[in-house]
Amino acid sequence: MSVVRFSRIFRNLNPLNSRGIFVGNRMKTTSATGALLPEPQRTPFGLFGLVCAVVPGLLIGAAISKNIANFLEENDLFVPSDDDDDDD
Repeated sequence: MSVVRFSRIFRNLNPLNSRGIFVGNRMKTTSATGALLPEPQRTPFGLFGLVCAVVPGLLIGAAISKNIANFLEENDLFVPSDDDDDDD
């Protein structure tokens, strides 16, 4: 099923037809008679899928940045100074 969808998406990547004329590539919303086509299928995991994709990305990014900050501080490449916290 996913292979069929993948092939439909990438079937007409070349925007030029055989004669070299630019052909627009838009999704159809009406039929040849002018009637509206049925609503497309919805993705079953809307908000849940978004949360499942974003949260691990944030956690992995935070862990990587924490490890890099520790590495820089251990090797004295970057050490935050306490002088920057002046309230004057």
